[in-house]
Amino acid sequence: MSVQFSGQVSVFHDRRLPETAVPAGYAALIHAYKLPVPVPRTLSAIGTKHRLIEQDGWRIYTPRHAPEASLEGHLTFAFKYEGLDLALLKRLFLAVTDADIAELVRQKPTGLYTRRIWFLYEWLLGRELALPAADKVSYVDAVDTDIQFAGAGQNSARHRVRNNLPGVPEFCPLVFRTPALNEFIAQDWKERARAIVNQVPKDLLARTAAFLLLKDSKSSYVIEGESPPQDRVQRWGRAIGEAGRAPLDEQEFLRLQAIVIGDERFVRLGFRKDGGFVGEHDRDTQRPIPDHISARHEDIASLMAGLIAFDHSAENDLDPVIAAAVLAFGFVYIHPFEDGNGRIHRYLMHHVLARRGFNPAGVHFPVSSAILDRIAEYRTVLESYSSRLLPCIQWEATPSSNVKVLNDTADFYRFFDATPHAEFLYACVRQTIEWDLPNETSFLRSFDTFRAGIENMVDMPERTLNNLLGFLRQNQGKLSKRARENEFAQLTPEEVERIEELYNTAFSEQAQ
Repeated sequence: MSVQFSGQVSVFHDRRLPETAVPAGYAALIHAYKLPVPVPRTLSAIGTKHRLIEQDGWRIYTPRHAPEASLEGHLTFAFKYEGLDLALLKRLFLAVTDADIAELVRQKPTGLYTRRIWFLYEWLLGRELALPAADKVSYVDAVDTDIQFAGAGQNSARHRVRNNLPGVPEFCPLVFRTPALNEFIAQDWKERARAIVNQVPKDLLARTAAFLLLKDSKSSYVIEGESPPQDRVQRWGRAIGEAGRAPLDEQEFLRLQAIVIGDERFVRLGFRKDGGFVGEHDRDTQRPIPDHISARHEDIASLMAGLIAFDHSAENDLDPVIAAAVLAFGFVYIHPFEDGNGRIHRYLMHHVLARRGFNPAGVHFPVSSAILDRIAEYRTVLESYSSRLLPCIQWEATPSSNVKVLNDTADFYRFFDATPHAEFLYACVRQTIEWDLPNETSFLRSFDTFRAGIENMVDMPERTLNNLLGFLRQNQGKLSKRARENEFAQLTPEEVERIEELYNTAFSEQAQ
């Protein structure tokens, strides 16, 4: 097919460039082949200045970086400087012919980039080109590990390419190497957590772990705007405590949804049988106003099979927190259920961290609590992809005020850039290790000291003791006049003074 590559532009897909420049790499391919794909977070272009400019989602390269204005030229530029965008590549490969790609390989059969193009073409489309196996040249990685995180790698002798993609053709989001992620990994939060845990007596650690589970369960419901009964909070906490013990499968997802929902009279359990979206309805017409449109229900079985296959590849080299972000956010974008998706999405973070040995034994970090503390950032991270995905989805409203997707969108849920999601989850994990774990342990130590002092003064049931502690915490270590005159009227002034001293001594680091 005849294609026309763009000349100089100042605006591309509603994005203003820092200066007038010629789109390159993926931007050039999107324009030339009219690809209906989520536009990458960062685009490239060739400017006139002899210095690199990075601004407003653009990377403006110098004239010497300019690729040949061809399919091969811009693909090579993209692979060299921009990494892999699998959703975009699949749409591009569907727009060209087998002959187009076969000719690239014939022209440069030993080329590093042409062999990667050839491998990815066959991997993404699931069919082989009429080409002989590559000559015995050195293997090249499918994923450039200087640019993006990769899996363990398995050699494809046909292409002389090492398949180090971290997923499968049915589900393979990718994550870019960034200074933030490199720093998180270098800090080795897995070992830091173990160092903290090793300093805590086993009985105290068990109580800490139990509290953190309950805290996470409650926070996960609060994020969804719900205040369920305590028994449901505890039941979901117990489920989180079992996360990672077994690989995922379809029945496990259905079990988790049943636990989350509890009362199924008004919610149809199981994978959706119609459309789904996150957003609001117009007050007058009840027409959907989506912020995010979920995967088509016809695609859920395939997408979930891919997600499950990703989980089963537990031995790949992908960092556990990055793997958790990929799986959990991939699930929430698919949104396979009518209800319960958000809580299961956060459960999956626990599942991966536990299954891949990141958590200390018996401890589940209260990630949902950290997310609740960062709720605005969390929503921004979710929108980092949803906002780019939404323009690519053709849909219409249904009579039931739902959405019906009219185009093929499955690849947009299989393949997406999960970099912001991985950075966010790592920040949450760091918070739980740096703050929640040591502070809860410290609180329990202080509580034990306080309780021992009270028991030496007066016999007091556990419930009354907890009530007393609550009043003191609310009033900066002082028992209010109301409490002294009501719930604790039987305490003498001397006892009240002694109790306040006990509290302030025991909780000297917790009083704030």
